Amino acid sequence: MNPHYAQVALQAGHRCEYCHAPEAVFNFPLEVEHIVPLSRGGDDIAANWALACRACNLYKATHLSGSDPESQRVVRLFHPREDRWEGHFQVATLRGEIVGCTPIGRATVARLEMNSMAQVTARLQWMRLGFFP
Repeated sequence: MNPHYAQVALQAGHRCEYCHAPEAVFNFPLEVEHIVPLSRGGDDIAANWALACRACNLYKATHLSGSDPESQRVVRLFHPREDRWEGHFQVATLRGEIVGCTPIGRATVARLEMNSMAQVTARLQWMRLGFFP
């Protein structure tokens, strides 16, 4: 386990800092990831660590930007230490989808595939069980 897990998980409220998946529904801890990957010049410091579910971490990979589906412009991705989640995303509770409200939010939802069939199905179950949002 990442030696910084306890600190990062506490700060994140034991939720993925991108899609807000609740750690309590997984049978293993979420992952500590580098918001700006080391390979892209990021530092190995607390200000650059985020808690991420496996799906968000895999789809984010080393990406720092994505395409806003509405404007087709390339914009930076959501940064958990610089941005407020509520400023970029909303939850469409009836559909179980995360909706990007800004170019950054829309590009992040698209790049991280936050509304894949598997993600939405799981999110609807988490809502039914009271774990989300």
